[in-house]
Amino acid sequence: MSSVLRIALQKSGRLSEDSYQLFKECGIRFDYGTGKLKSVSSNFPAEFLFLRDDDIPGYVEDGVADLGIVGENVAVETGRPVKTVHKLGFSKCRLSIAIPRGTDWTGIHNLDGKNIATSYPNLLGRYLAGQGVRAEIHEISGSVEIAPSIGLAEAVCDIVSSGSTLMSNGLKEVETIFRSEAILISRPDLDADKQVLVDKLLFRIKSVQAAKNNKYIVLNAPNHALGQITALLPGMKSPTVTPLATEGWSSVHSVLNENEFWENIEAIRAAGAEGILVIPIEKMIY
Repeated sequence: MSSVLRIALQKSGRLSEDSYQLFKECGIRFDYGTGKLKSVSSNFPAEFLFLRDDDIPGYVEDGVADLGIVGENVAVETGRPVKTVHKLGFSKCRLSIAIPRGTDWTGIHNLDGKNIATSYPNLLGRYLAGQGVRAEIHEISGSVEIAPSIGLAEAVCDIVSSGSTLMSNGLKEVETIFRSEAILISRPDLDADKQVLVDKLLFRIKSVQAAKNNKYIVLNAPNHALGQITALLPGMKSPTVTPLATEGWSSVHSVLNENEFWENIEAIRAAGAEGILVIPIEKMIY
């Protein structure tokens, strides 16, 4: 196949590191480092472009790149007509309104007639309009948190992960207006050959994601409790049960979703399971 996917990635920052790690886990190798503008994979038909995150949706829309990884907040804010192919589950954050600590807050209508500084005027404007709030939005490209202390605005709207940056600037988070994570975007008019490559890439990504969300469980169970224990371990199809040398006992092998892990493990132990081993899964292919 002569087609090559051109994939746009953020050139630096947390999203960049997480994106590179994803491709590494998918077995796709390419050179990645400070100062690089592009790189060609040595074992997958893909070329990687390293760009500013705000520019990625535009490059994908214009057909310079076939795919891109961006924060959902960036894709929505820019409003470019690109297609969300898949949510990637990393680089999660939220877009929130914050005000100086010590300022009273009873609700979003406290912002009526106020000034709000943000790098996301479109997302903020739509949210305020939906809430019936009339406020003055001041678009600034960086250091949003300093706006209240220099008298530019009474509130800010910015990306929050841990909230430590807001706290260090004397602000408190009061309203979340948008939740975001990394997404894979594409232009909507990919040709058939490139769509085949996208499907191959998605197969790898979904296998890696499934592995992260599940654990491999091995345990010993008394035979009289097998029905109860296996009901708690559905696995990919069903658990594997093999007899042990000790009469009346069996070994049970299965897969358990991370979200159900602790609750189910407690119930499995209560049913009589012993010697429980929990093993990470590298890839999980259905």
